Amino acid sequence: MGDDAELQPVVAAEFVALADLLDTISDEQWDTASLCAGWRVREVIAHLTMPARYAEGEFMARLRACDFDFTRLSNQIARQDATLPVADLVANLRSDVLHHWTPPGGGYHGALNHVVIHGLDTIVPLGRPRRVPEQAIRVVLDDLTRGGVHAHFGTDINGRYLRTTDLDWFYGSGSLLRGTGEDIALVLCGRTIPAERLEGDPLLRPEEGTS
Repeated sequence: MGDDAELQPVVAAEFVALADLLDTISDEQWDTASLCAGWRVREVIAHLTMPARYAEGEFMARLRACDFDFTRLSNQIARQDATLPVADLVANLRSDVLHHWTPPGGGYHGALNHVVIHGLDTIVPLGRPRRVPEQAIRVVLDDLTRGGVHAHFGTDINGRYLRTTDLDWFYGSGSLLRGTGEDIALVLCGRTIPAERLEGDPLLRPEEGTS
């Protein structure tokens, strides 16, 4: 999709689909450990929905108070807002403000990557059967590889051939790694998933090297 603005309905649909799914889980399941280290489902959704609760001025004031350390602020807000009623967090996922939010410099491509990956961070540990629509996961995979977004997560795809098992998508050449589109996207983002879900050599972070 060439025009970034065309992705806005796709972004909104992903938020709504995630809200619909989380609306059906128990309070105990909200405490499930997510694929984000140290965060439960609650913290992930509190983080994902920040733009629905914080106007730009308030957010920038809090960022300034954290010495412009976004990671520090993100962890702070995730811990704090994870205590909100789950009904409020689900309502935030349905917010029109959130559906039109884009990360600084990231546009709707950035927003789509954000909701898809964090959505999977919660859905996979919950064992829920939802699949990301092909249109959305293709954009995410292209952004993570051809767009180079994977570098932000420290994963190395040099000399690697990535191929999905559930759609006709591939990238690169070399040592094979096969899996569903969702699982390939997750490992590109540095997430740890069960080894049996993938076929081939795992992706390495540059600091890991080879044994």
